[in-house]
Amino acid sequence: MSNSSFLNEVFLLAFTDTRELQLLHFSLFLGIYLAALLGNSLIITAVACDNHLHTPMYFFLLNLSLLDLGSISTAVPKSMSNSLWDIRSISYSGCAAQLFFIVFFILAEYSLLTVMAYDRYVAICRPLHYGTLMGSKACVRMAAAAWASGFLSAVLHTANTFSVAFCQGNTVDQFFCEIPQILKLSCTDSYLRVVWALVVTACLIFGCFVFIVLSYVQIFSAVLRIPSEQGQHKAFSMCLPHLAVVSLFFSTVVFAALKPQSLSSSTLDLVVAVLYSVVPPTVNPLIYSLRNKELKDALKKLIHSGFYMEEGRQ
Repeated sequence: MSNSSFLNEVFLLAFTDTRELQLLHFSLFLGIYLAALLGNSLIITAVACDNHLHTPMYFFLLNLSLLDLGSISTAVPKSMSNSLWDIRSISYSGCAAQLFFIVFFILAEYSLLTVMAYDRYVAICRPLHYGTLMGSKACVRMAAAAWASGFLSAVLHTANTFSVAFCQGNTVDQFFCEIPQILKLSCTDSYLRVVWALVVTACLIFGCFVFIVLSYVQIFSAVLRIPSEQGQHKAFSMCLPHLAVVSLFFSTVVFAALKPQSLSSSTLDLVVAVLYSVVPPTVNPLIYSLRNKELKDALKKLIHSGFYMEEGRQ
């Protein structure tokens, strides 16, 4: 098969061919998508509107919610429309755009989680220097660096992936355009540079992971030296939501990347893809709001003010 025929359209893997199950899939994904939109939008609005939350930690949390919104909006709406209208095709340009944004949001989020680990490290291990090291300009630069790293990685991977020759059909065994599944369609001798790009990215991700682990080793060492139990509890409360989000994000992505080929199947690949592309953006707002009193108070104010505004209109 030549690239010219691949340019027309790509066929995605359907969750099911049964009409009733297709509608069930649409309903489930719609509920998950709306929950993710609501949770992340509430956090963004609360942080933006509440002056008490104008701190580095919540600034990074706002950026995390923006990335989560972008991440879940890349693949889920297209999958829902495919199930609703019983179609499987996506245009070549749409497939390339989908791959670009998935790589962009996922890698930018991972970079941002690394920055957030540094923020927690400075807050607990170097509190006297926090105002200097985490000033507004420094925070903006670090957030911009996280977004830029995701963008540059997405450009690299999208350009490399779609510059190879395709000769294995145009059906992707996934519900969105994913690099490993697209590479299965390429000629065996044409994707080595893509593999090298993936190796470089994997090394960068591993470096970020090591940085996060070392940061938390020092954080927990510092917390355990705090004399008061109340102080320890407060410090742990600051770190546990971020640590939970990192664990969820990293475990799902790593399992997707490193699962043995002997276990690979269309069903398992679908489940794994849902785990790393749908679950974290939906669960992250819940994780951060459950153990964060300041954020819960801001959300309550936001909801109450919206309720009173609605009553005033009536």
